[in-house]
Amino acid sequence: MPMFDTAYLEKLEAYFASGDLEMDFEYADEEKRGRILDFLEKLMDVADQADQQATKLIFKDGLDQLLGANTQK
Repeated sequence: MPMFDTAYLEKLEAYFASGDLEMDFEYADEEKRGRILDFLEKLMDVADQADQQATKLIFKDGLDQLLGANTQK
């Protein structure tokens, strides 16, 4: 799987927006409901990590630029 598979993320986004996830959950047996909830929990954990990484990358560049500007004065 490519590391940056935005097509898969778009499919997930469409699946959530369409209401199909809710319908799948509503009509699922307990085992499948558990798998759905486990998947969503893992997705949220990964999203939290992505947020942390994005924050580090954004602010690291900003901090580096700020420090670079201060040393050039």
